[in-house]
Amino acid sequence: MKKILIIDDEEKLRSLMSRIIKFEGFEVFEAGNCKSALRILQQENIDIVLSDVKLPDGNGIDLTNTIKKEYPSIEIILLTAYGNIPDGVQAIKHGAFDYITKGDDNNKIIPLIHRAIEKSTLQRRVENLSAQLEQKYSFSGIIGQSKSILEAIELAKRVAPTDTTVLLTGETGTGKEVFANAIHQNSLRKNENFVAINCSAFSHDLLESEMFGHMPGAFTGALKEKTGLFEEANRGTIFLDEIGELPIDLQAKLLRVIENGEFFKVGSSKARKVNVRIIAATNRNFRTEIETGKFREDLFYRLSTFIIHLPPLRERAKDIEALSLHFLNIFSRKTNKKISQISKEALHILKSHQWPGNIREVKNIMERSVILETTGTLTPESLPAELRTQPPGTEQSGMLSAFSMAAVEKLHIQKVLNYTGGNKAETARLLNIGVATLYRKMDEYHLNS
Repeated sequence: MKKILIIDDEEKLRSLMSRIIKFEGFEVFEAGNCKSALRILQQENIDIVLSDVKLPDGNGIDLTNTIKKEYPSIEIILLTAYGNIPDGVQAIKHGAFDYITKGDDNNKIIPLIHRAIEKSTLQRRVENLSAQLEQKYSFSGIIGQSKSILEAIELAKRVAPTDTTVLLTGETGTGKEVFANAIHQNSLRKNENFVAINCSAFSHDLLESEMFGHMPGAFTGALKEKTGLFEEANRGTIFLDEIGELPIDLQAKLLRVIENGEFFKVGSSKARKVNVRIIAATNRNFRTEIETGKFREDLFYRLSTFIIHLPPLRERAKDIEALSLHFLNIFSRKTNKKISQISKEALHILKSHQWPGNIREVKNIMERSVILETTGTLTPESLPAELRTQPPGTEQSGMLSAFSMAAVEKLHIQKVLNYTGGNKAETARLLNIGVATLYRKMDEYHLNS
């Protein structure tokens, strides 16, 4: 039930309005002055305030200003015995929803309250969504208590309030975009756009157009001007994922943005200014990329002002249980299942896995397992077969040394092949070996994709 507060020193008029509004199904509170009104606002979750302009201990317009500062989602309708345009203008400027004359506009009050409630409800939804967004992308939302991840979080917290360019390094699936979002949400730019682009997801020409935009006629199919992602991120943050995949000529254009805050749209000779914070991420070894001429050294130095390395999950063994339970809860809710725990046997299997796909792999496996599980506890039978058939001794506790290196390598390659669905190029990239080398090892170990 929506709550209405009426503030008026005329008790008879206040009581009459209260009865009228109660008939509409609202819960009504009454106050005869500013002091008692503010006390009610502290105690009750008020939606709409109807206040007289002239009060014994203050002015309704000043009160409006006070209420809006403390309770921005409350809408205020001011009432006066005498219509006054200058007062009405001042009321609106201070945040009042509307300003009406007593007596003459009694028939307007109820419809006006309903419109004010619509606006108040929308404002509260926006506030709730903003709070959820901040919680989702806060540093407290990053799961893990291992030393390496806590060190990464501490570095991110320190750099977040600055405008410094950040380079996130680490294997695929270690949570680089989560970190980028958290840095943005804890920066002075948090109320501006956060724009993410995966540099490996587009062809060369399309990537340049996505990043910087294009003019009409710049190429076949360019019928109208396009706003690029750098423009979209103006005054905010842009996250350049897989920055190591950026073509060499686009690296020069990115360097210009970092150094001068300038870029050119495709097909334009006019430089445009932009003010963005850049967070980049890569799973590549930039030293190797620079030596082979695939990445500009000057751009690397610009991007690497502040490097944060995100550790692979195999180095965060103590976090596997917490991450598994986190995704278990998420997917249990999504599938309307009541799976609240993981059996000791299933947990042992999860902790024994090497997780080449890192956190992303945990998420995918838990989603699949929740769908298959029919009890209230996640059991080994719901886990993928490749996890359940791990040879004994492959735990992360160091037992790998009990086997030959060839056996360990064969097992690891097979796991990565399973993770990528048999995609040879992606498997080779995750293993940091050439595709030709991968095929040779598959033949050597008689592996199937």
